Amino acid sequence: MTSHISSIDPAELDRGDPEAAIAAAARRCSNWGRWGPDDVHGTLNHIGDADRARAAALVRTGQTLSLSLRFDMDGPQSGWRRRTNPIHTMLDTGSDAEAGRQGFPHGIGGADDVVTMPLQCSTQWDGLGHIFDHGRAWNDRPAGEVVTSDGDRVTGIETAADLIIGRGVLLDVGRQFGTDGELPDGFAITTQHLDETIEAQGSTATVGRGDLVCIRTGQLTRVLRDGWGTYAGGPAPGLSFTTADWLRHTDIAAIATDTWGFEVRPNEFDDAFQPLHQVAIPHIGLYLGEMWNLDALADACATDRRYDFLLTAAPIPVTGAVGAPVNPIAMR
Repeated sequence: MTSHISSIDPAELDRGDPEAAIAAAARRCSNWGRWGPDDVHGTLNHIGDADRARAAALVRTGQTLSLSLRFDMDGPQSGWRRRTNPIHTMLDTGSDAEAGRQGFPHGIGGADDVVTMPLQCSTQWDGLGHIFDHGRAWNDRPAGEVVTSDGDRVTGIETAADLIIGRGVLLDVGRQFGTDGELPDGFAITTQHLDETIEAQGSTATVGRGDLVCIRTGQLTRVLRDGWGTYAGGPAPGLSFTTADWLRHTDIAAIATDTWGFEVRPNEFDDAFQPLHQVAIPHIGLYLGEMWNLDALADACATDRRYDFLLTAAPIPVTGAVGAPVNPIAMR
């Protein structure tokens, strides 16, 4: 089943004029004002209580799969834009307890720890305050009034703390179009690729209003096997800029991929940086998930040919954050 949503032919993109392409896509795909001038949830408005109840009915066996990478020093970050891997420090240890240094009565001891990390260093959501277009944030707000030195005072990630749960759909584009399940770096996933993947996977892979879509490219499979390399910020398969119309008109609630940056890299213009982000977040109001580990889920879906499931993916509600770690759980 295909979406039949019109989109730009990638061959028609003017590689030398990203400004015009971004402006045109923003006009076509804008959701500004759709849920009123005070909206802070963007496309998460597409999920209602009845949708979550229907998603819960997808659970048949009770199988649960974490879609998260581990948060440790062996993670994907290389230090670009001051993004580092988590630093985990113990404040109290078992040795302290054995030595009686903790000062507790009657022999009780314990361990405590702290983690220092950028909020987007591993499996995470990009919130609505993460990207701006010419100084405008989601719903046509001035970026400087939304995100200040105090954080995102309007659309902070805490506003989504109890909303991202619903029908998840896996589109395993890597298995459909890749070699041994892996797309090569620089592979631009178009609307046609998405439609053909849905068609091949069958009725449980149809995508519509309120769905939480997971796109597997297979790049994470490759780097987990061969080493991180340039995974963080380097070449990657990903969504083509021309999928902006699909992202808008399917009325999905959120979308996540197994790559560092969601969209194809290098980007499809001669001089550009993440142009699809510039449309998807501030104009469509779409939450973007990155660095999700979809391999175990893909294997399970391929085994029984069921590609939809209950997905819970609540971000850690750090007040005012523009993105946050998440441990997504698919329940089948």
